[in-house]
Amino acid sequence: MSKKTGSFTLPGEAGYEKLTLELAEKWGADVIRDSDGTVLSDEITKTGYGIYSTICIIRDHNEWAKKHPDKLQQTFLMSDPVTAGSGDSVLVIRPLSGYFTEQFRVNDSADSIRYWQVFDRTADIEVDRSKWAYNAASGEVTINDCVPYHSYTVNFLAFQIWEQISMYNHVTNNWDKEHLMPIDPRTQECRDYMTKWFTDWCEAHPDTTVVRFTSMFYNFVWIWGDDERNRYRYSDWGSYDFTVSPKALDDFEKEYGYALTSEDFINKGRLHVTHMPPTKKQLDYMRFTNEFVVGYGRELVDIAHKYGKKAYVFYDDSWIGVEPYSDLFPKFGFDGLIKCVFSGFEARLCAGAKVDTHELRLHPYLFPVGLGGLPTFSEGGDPALDAKKYWISVRRALLRQPVDRLGLGGYLHLTEGFPDFVDTITGIVDEFREIKELHADGGVYTLPIRIAVLHSWGSLRSWTLSGHFHETYMHTLIHINEALSGLPVEVKFISFEDILSGSEKATEKCCDTTSCCGEENGSNKEDQAAEKKNMLGNVDIIINAGRAGSAWSGGDAWNNPELVAKLQKWVYEGGIFIGVNEPSAVSDSMYGFAMADVLGVGLDDGARVCHGKWTFDIDKELAERVFVENGTKKAANGSGSDDVKLPCKPDIYLTDGKAHVLAEKDGIPVFTMHEYGCGKGVYLTGFEKNNTSTRMLLNLLMAAKGLDKEQNYITDDPDTECAYYPGSGKLVVINNSEVEKHTEVKTEKGTIGFDLKPFETKIDKI
Repeated sequence: MSKKTGSFTLPGEAGYEKLTLELAEKWGADVIRDSDGTVLSDEITKTGYGIYSTICIIRDHNEWAKKHPDKLQQTFLMSDPVTAGSGDSVLVIRPLSGYFTEQFRVNDSADSIRYWQVFDRTADIEVDRSKWAYNAASGEVTINDCVPYHSYTVNFLAFQIWEQISMYNHVTNNWDKEHLMPIDPRTQECRDYMTKWFTDWCEAHPDTTVVRFTSMFYNFVWIWGDDERNRYRYSDWGSYDFTVSPKALDDFEKEYGYALTSEDFINKGRLHVTHMPPTKKQLDYMRFTNEFVVGYGRELVDIAHKYGKKAYVFYDDSWIGVEPYSDLFPKFGFDGLIKCVFSGFEARLCAGAKVDTHELRLHPYLFPVGLGGLPTFSEGGDPALDAKKYWISVRRALLRQPVDRLGLGGYLHLTEGFPDFVDTITGIVDEFREIKELHADGGVYTLPIRIAVLHSWGSLRSWTLSGHFHETYMHTLIHINEALSGLPVEVKFISFEDILSGSEKATEKCCDTTSCCGEENGSNKEDQAAEKKNMLGNVDIIINAGRAGSAWSGGDAWNNPELVAKLQKWVYEGGIFIGVNEPSAVSDSMYGFAMADVLGVGLDDGARVCHGKWTFDIDKELAERVFVENGTKKAANGSGSDDVKLPCKPDIYLTDGKAHVLAEKDGIPVFTMHEYGCGKGVYLTGFEKNNTSTRMLLNLLMAAKGLDKEQNYITDDPDTECAYYPGSGKLVVINNSEVEKHTEVKTEKGTIGFDLKPFETKIDKI
């Protein structure tokens, strides 16, 4: 590959001007940025490079915050449960006990306490306000008339007195600076201050070409404890809990016509984890917050534009209210979106947002340790290897959908002791520029497979769950998203409401056979086409994956018979429904899965302990189509570096014995395919992303769709992948492993062989 320049953002650092300019030249940067904890000197900003300036608009205002302590951001917290002993009619609870007191301070104002609630959690009832009182001097709540051996909790509002990202950096990277307090723009007084501050800032930074908002106003929820054995008591990357205040709740009631309570947020101590189906109240409050963040955010973007600067937003940290797949997002007027990435699905999340410029901030971050606490740019670290491993996940996604820029962040001087890392980034950036150029010549070849991932959040949370891959690895769907991010298929995300409400144009009928879809079914082509005027119209395969009761499986949504009937009809007419783990799980259905008729398997909650079970044989032909070697867990086209991991779920059983079993463990079916009219239901007990299981998923998609497995532009080794660009006639082949590989690709002009070094990318014109 030829050395080129541009499309790269370098983190500069005052005091290291020579290093900054040398690496800008080596990596072909066209932009230099500051980072959290660094500044740029005039020697850097006056060199003609584009300049990104990072601001977190709600922190670094301690002087103003100290004068206005009631304008800090807040959240609802619940005290740890305390149990009344025998004869204890009076109970005393310290609300903040167990929390990190450097992070929170109780808000005991009159406005705040009217939103406090006390609960008898054993009886699941609220304690009347006449029976409890808060003593500000002692910081204690006294509860009267307690029931012995019942547990009690207090829901209360607390100020955030240390901004979470600053707190993390301070503790993890030994920052020695004043604790930064987050201010809340909900009040006009605070907004007036912030607007003036930002206007003054723009005037004082004439060399800044892009304002990099990090991010807007509210951070994702990250609640710390005082005990280091459980320092991170609660963290949810998609939660809105840190946006509340008496002012916000009062405004919400005026706008929506009903009041929210503390318990609507606390939810019996469970809070509203993003992995749980959202309630109507939760969705209303999210929309309310989105509108506020977009409204005031647009004012700041307009100021940046007034001073001739572009406005990019960093989609991490204080991103709450900045939903990039919401219909409100374009109203911000952002010129660009920056996303830090560890994985392919995060790259796809950024690539699909409606902005002019999409930029990925690569990992590892230039800090001594990584997010997991392991060494990176310090003794024992290997940042070059880290960069390669992250890049191979991101690279495969970028072959399917492009972004505009790459960048790094952190302390540039840390690279001085790691020359291998410097060389690795050189290669990565050059590869990226080549991939970007390929997309400029036209679209990438894609198989005729259109997939919809079905969950409670739908398109609003496209390509994400609730955090990065390493934070949500235990969730089946995140592994499926990661695998899909680099496969040659179309992918979109839909909700259960999308299916019920309908929004897309009709498509042609699935087949012409009267036996399953025609006149014997009581309708003709025209009638069936008209009935498909819904979200299912342009979809070949639906994937529903997750634990029972989760947002990803669907929870109570599956109790709606209209939803089930629509999906079953769609499958009967030729659709393919793939369920993983506990898809469509509902507690009161006959088989445990609402879609059991389609899947041919059920979920036993213990009620079937006396029922007989169908025996079965492995369908070797199907197994070889997907796995090879008579169903042993290897990928179909060659032997991968890892096995496909299908966990044994002893509560899974065949409903009518008609499903084809592709794999079993201990006599339990773990992978099945079931004919249903013209369509199919496919079930897997789990999915864990690796090179082999990713290839198995592709084989499954092709088999379910009825495509021959000898398709063009698919490598014959699952540790490798490829992408073909018809516009330029170029074929990209990548090695996703740490060992040398030989792979072959079938094309219209014959089969081509490639020898690939570890992690290597090769581009060939065919």
